[in-house]
Amino acid sequence: MGQEPRVLPPSPNWYCARCSDAVPGGLFGFAARTSVFLVRVGPGADAIPGTPPFRVIGELVGHTERVSGFTFSHHPGQYNLCATSSDDGTVKIWDVETKTVVTEHALHQHTISALHWSPRVKDLIVSGDEKGVVFCYWLNRNDSQHLFIEPRTILCLTCSPHHEDLIAIGYKDGIVVIIDISKKGEVIHRLRGHDDEIHSIAWCPLPGEDCLSINQEENSEEPEIPNGKVTAQTPVAKGCYLATGSKDQTIRIWSCSRGRGVMMLKLPSLKRRGGGIDPTVKERLWLTLHWPKDQPTQLVSSCFGGELLLWDLTQSWRRKYTLFSASSEGQNHSRIVFNLCPLQTEDDKQLLLSTSMDRDVKCWDMATLECCWTLPSLGGFAYSLAFSPVDTGCLAIGVGDGMIRIWNTLSIKNNYDVKNFWQGVKSKVTALCWHPTKEGCLAFGTDDGKVGLYDTYSSKPPQISSTYHKKTVYTLAWGPPVPPTALGGEGDRPSLTLYSCGGEGIVLQHNPWKLSGEAFDINKLIRDTNSITYKLPVHTEISWKADGKIMALGNEDGSIEIFRVPNLKLICTIQQHHKLVNTISWHHEHGSQPELSYLMASGSNNAVIYVHNLQTVIESNSESPVTITEPYRTLSGHTAKITSLAWSPHHDGRLVSASYDGTAQVWDTLQEEPLCNFRGHRGRLFCVVWSPLDPDCIYSGADDFCVYKWLTSMQEHSRPPQGKKSIELEKKRLSQPKPKPKKKKKPTSRVPIKQELCDRNEDEGVKESSGPVENGVSDQETEEEAREPELPCAVTSAVSKEPISCTPVSVGFEKSKVTINNKVTLLKKELPKEKSEALMKKRKARSILPLSTSLDHRSKEEIHQDCLVLATAKHSKEPNEDVSADLEERFHLGLFTDRATLYRMIEVEGKGHLENGHPELFHQLMLWKGDLKGVLRTAAERGELTDNLVAMAPVAGYHVWVWAVEAFAKQLCFQDQYVKAASHLLSIHKVYEAVELLKSNHFYREAIAVAKARLRPEDPILKDLYLSWGAVLEKDGHYALAAKCYLGATSAYDAAKVLSKKGDATSLRTAAELASIVGENELSASLALRCAQELLLARNWVGAQEALHLHESLKGQRLVFCLLELLSKHLEEKQLLEVKSSSSYNAWTAGSEGPFVERVTAVWKTAFSLDSPEQYQAAVRQLQSVKYPSATSNTPSKQLLLHLCHDLTLAVLSQQVASWDTAVEELLRAVMRSYDSGNFTIMQEVHSAFLPEGCDHLRDKLGDHQSPTTPAFKSLEAFFIYGRLYEFWWSLSGPCPESSIWVRAAHRRMTSVEQSQQLNNVSPEEIEPKASQPEPSRPPELDVRLTEEGEQILRACKELFSEEHASLQNSQRTVAEVQETLADMIRQHQKRQLCKPTADGPAKNEPEQEAEQSLSGSQHQCKEEKSEPVSLPELTKRLTEANERIAKFPESIKTWPFPDVLECCLILLHIKSQHPGCVTHEMQQQAQELLQKYSNTKVYKRHCQTFCT
Repeated sequence: MGQEPRVLPPSPNWYCARCSDAVPGGLFGFAARTSVFLVRVGPGADAIPGTPPFRVIGELVGHTERVSGFTFSHHPGQYNLCATSSDDGTVKIWDVETKTVVTEHALHQHTISALHWSPRVKDLIVSGDEKGVVFCYWLNRNDSQHLFIEPRTILCLTCSPHHEDLIAIGYKDGIVVIIDISKKGEVIHRLRGHDDEIHSIAWCPLPGEDCLSINQEENSEEPEIPNGKVTAQTPVAKGCYLATGSKDQTIRIWSCSRGRGVMMLKLPSLKRRGGGIDPTVKERLWLTLHWPKDQPTQLVSSCFGGELLLWDLTQSWRRKYTLFSASSEGQNHSRIVFNLCPLQTEDDKQLLLSTSMDRDVKCWDMATLECCWTLPSLGGFAYSLAFSPVDTGCLAIGVGDGMIRIWNTLSIKNNYDVKNFWQGVKSKVTALCWHPTKEGCLAFGTDDGKVGLYDTYSSKPPQISSTYHKKTVYTLAWGPPVPPTALGGEGDRPSLTLYSCGGEGIVLQHNPWKLSGEAFDINKLIRDTNSITYKLPVHTEISWKADGKIMALGNEDGSIEIFRVPNLKLICTIQQHHKLVNTISWHHEHGSQPELSYLMASGSNNAVIYVHNLQTVIESNSESPVTITEPYRTLSGHTAKITSLAWSPHHDGRLVSASYDGTAQVWDTLQEEPLCNFRGHRGRLFCVVWSPLDPDCIYSGADDFCVYKWLTSMQEHSRPPQGKKSIELEKKRLSQPKPKPKKKKKPTSRVPIKQELCDRNEDEGVKESSGPVENGVSDQETEEEAREPELPCAVTSAVSKEPISCTPVSVGFEKSKVTINNKVTLLKKELPKEKSEALMKKRKARSILPLSTSLDHRSKEEIHQDCLVLATAKHSKEPNEDVSADLEERFHLGLFTDRATLYRMIEVEGKGHLENGHPELFHQLMLWKGDLKGVLRTAAERGELTDNLVAMAPVAGYHVWVWAVEAFAKQLCFQDQYVKAASHLLSIHKVYEAVELLKSNHFYREAIAVAKARLRPEDPILKDLYLSWGAVLEKDGHYALAAKCYLGATSAYDAAKVLSKKGDATSLRTAAELASIVGENELSASLALRCAQELLLARNWVGAQEALHLHESLKGQRLVFCLLELLSKHLEEKQLLEVKSSSSYNAWTAGSEGPFVERVTAVWKTAFSLDSPEQYQAAVRQLQSVKYPSATSNTPSKQLLLHLCHDLTLAVLSQQVASWDTAVEELLRAVMRSYDSGNFTIMQEVHSAFLPEGCDHLRDKLGDHQSPTTPAFKSLEAFFIYGRLYEFWWSLSGPCPESSIWVRAAHRRMTSVEQSQQLNNVSPEEIEPKASQPEPSRPPELDVRLTEEGEQILRACKELFSEEHASLQNSQRTVAEVQETLADMIRQHQKRQLCKPTADGPAKNEPEQEAEQSLSGSQHQCKEEKSEPVSLPELTKRLTEANERIAKFPESIKTWPFPDVLECCLILLHIKSQHPGCVTHEMQQQAQELLQKYSNTKVYKRHCQTFCT
């Protein structure tokens, strides 16, 4: 048996093309998790003679994530250099002698998937990543080259051993390329043939292509190239063979000179000994290759189930291979092989090392193809260690990869004689315990609560107990049966039963004879035996004293209870630890002193170990249990929780402890002295056990996936590291978060990701899963394999099962739910973050009993005092004043005493809530108390009623509910939530109140909805609502909506009226139609007319006619509009009417021939079917009922034209029915309108259109000179002549009398003159300067033409010189003048009144103002004429006289207006002054006389002086 330290290392990483390598001289390295383990092979390993010549000599530590590639430098002189690539994004170069990093680079942005140290260039390391990027890195010159050949995932790459620039790269999709890095990565050959992942590339060890006699048939397409030619070509063309292995189950040999495949080898299906092949095994394949250096005609490959094949390439037509280890049973790998590495030892043996999914590293002798030795490894945490008490040296190891290892540590031939047991386990093995007497009987417990029994000597699956723990199994122990199992007879019950303690705190007793039966919870027996009424503690550890008479239970609260068999009578409680007890160990029985067997050591989540001597307690046999609070010995030194303790079977009182601080410590307990400290692990220790044979030898297991065998005598340190915990520092260093985000792995790493996710909540998960893929589960031929065809996925599925029932606790000994800080920093932080956010959200919920809660979190002394007060209160027989005073002060104890105190507590809490502004919490408390009425009353008083409270109100009765709803409605009104308030009122059937509430707050729409839904249709409330809302809407200008309201209230007249309020054409038309529908004909007619007038303004003639068509009574108006349209078109054509917008005329305006009146009557006849006298009469009656006011100079032209056409329509209609009197009067009215408005042009157009031949035909029609219409006719004739006179005068004044343009301009100018005359009653003095100057160059024939025309006009002018009319007009002018003077005097007086001084300032200015006034007044008078100021009586006298004169005139003269006689005289005298021959002397004299006689008003005085002197 070897005395040297040994290690069971972690498993080599899976699914990597090159993560192990070896160099001549016997050094082998393989990547496992985040590091590389180094193994010395051959004579240099210093192995004990007879044992396999290899030894694990160290570890390269530095990467923070899985190592994906490992390669040695194969250059003599630098065999000590190697390179690694990792998922942390770095490539590191190491010196294996010093185990340190020489240099590193982090050039890759993506996960590195392939790595190789060039066998030709000493310092070239080539790496490729899963995005297809290749980096060449030259170590000595620290230089690199970036190559991007194909955008595909690289799986493997191998540099050529013959040409320094050639590299072969294999991709995930089956493509293989050969590139030349000297030509920037130019692709020399693209080799196509494989159709799945390329797992391995091997170059033929000999250059050229002569080593293989490839069958000519295969190459018939391309003849061999003669050697002579080849040498002349480039080095590439020299050729070399290349072998590739792919997931498509083929190996292909390629010729580089031809760039094509020359041989294809298909993997055989091998029948395994002992049964058929698992159908999924074929699907799971990793095809790795090795081309032996000294045997170029042979090729080694892996196969489906882990076998290795040696292919013979000499005869290509025969697929000949030899199976490795064909003769010996069970030497092959049982799972697929990932890597093959050749190694030449110092004694020149040719070896081959293989790594596999079965977690073994095997060494093969290439000479015999037999397995030389096997190095087993662990794929999970080492949770538990146990030496068999029967089969000495047989060590059981419980591992997190779902397998139990049995290590025969005494094997002489093999240091690593390890067997694997995986059947029926399927999850992490957290506890183990050998049967004390039965050979090969091993109990195991798993993290999903399973308990089972293995017979390690048979190949049978284990027996599994039918009773599972709810959580992880912490501990297993064999002990004597206790009731009910103990009740059977001797032959009916086993001598020992199995006890298991699980994470849920229960200890179960399993009957090993009847595992299928129910296991018993021993708590029931403990309770019954000891008459316990209180809650039993949560158990976390069980340990039996070696004699089987005493059982110790460790608890979560830190206490340890000691029980005596058979009925588990409690004899002692140890109150020493204050945290969860992880481990209890009794001293062995064969010490030099018998009392040592009473020593019991215990370790907890505290770092201190206590040893108790229980001799007196056990031997005293007292009735009541004893409590121990003082330890026998205290062992201090560890800095983290204690997970395992073991007494040395070889010494007295010597103990070894394992701790989360990463060390194992040996103690002399009797002296309380630390002896030695082992620091070889790189993780938290879980288990420790003393070798049963070697007093110097201890085994320990940890979360670094390692089991170490170490010697106490060889340790440098005597005590654990102090201060900062070494393990914590180490872990922090290892798990520094990288700047680069973690990337998605290639298929190889699907497993760890999943596992990480699964294991996150378990301490182990962080570390175990951050490492390699294999750390999931051993991959045996179980039903798991059938789940997924592809291997990584299958592992995933198996792995994902592992942590299904994880607890926050991962180990048999780490039973704490309290995690210690020295956990690895999580590589993926997301999940914990989510948790903390969720916790924060939960914390935000406000406590309903905050004061009580805070009082329960006071100092320890206060809480202890609470307990005493409470106990006194509960157990005092009589009421005690002191106690009640205490209870009043400590109101929170009401939770634990009587109802009255609880009410007091609720009252205090409630007040607190109200003060802090949380009434809803106060209400909740009151509800708990059952005082619903009180809650409602308080809430109503404070205005804090809520929907919730009101909803609960019916519980207190109908009346309370009604009252609560009313109160809530009032409260809602205060908060301006009227609609909600109304809804609540409706819930208690208060409809009128709800409607009134809505109405009074202007929620009319809602009020109407409620009223309409809940009241009778005839209810007056409804009408009132409509009218109120309509009035509001009308006021706000929402006329259409208001109209709807009025219609709702059946007030259609108002609806039409309000619709028309806006006054636009569409509103008016709608209003008219509405009025028509509801039978309001008069209103409809007036609205239709208004609509037509609006459309008229927009010159929409068609629309106007349509609007008028709505009502029959508007037929007359239609005629007016028709005539207006024709007249407008006529004026437009003559360009006498300015048109700003386009007009839409009716079709009948088209024809323009013939006299205007005839055209009008023709259209009436055709368009309006107007032909009978009755129809004309009816139209006259309709129109006569409409009266328009007289025009002024401010009347708009469109309105003027409408009114004018009204008169003209009546005139034409009267003519049609031969009512000539009316016709004359209406024509005169039309003329007067244009005259009054000062629109001379329109007046002349009326004359030309309606009196084209003058007034003679009318005189004939009237006949009798003394008819009542004669004065009207005379006026009409006078205006006709008046117009002709002006036209005659203007025609004389211009150089081109026939120029219509000029004439039109004169018309326009004179229009303004006329307006000014009419407005101010002034004679046209503005005309005088322009008109009185004769034109110098007038053509002579013009005078002749003018004279002829003059005679014709001037004869008619006599009609205008009516002395009667001149006298009347003079009196009217006098009246107007006097009125104006009076008005002026009044204005002057008011001005003086306003300017009276109000202070000193204004008083000073008064004289100035007066001076100004007098000055301006005198100037004004000078301008007019120098007349003396007239007194008021004088003015009154003048006014009276003038009025008397007017009264004497006959009514016929006063009724009908007449042109201004003096104005006509002036025009005549003007003509005379310009053309003396035109006017007769008689006429001139008559005009002058009239002027002299009647020009006594200011207006005409000046003109009189001009023409009469």
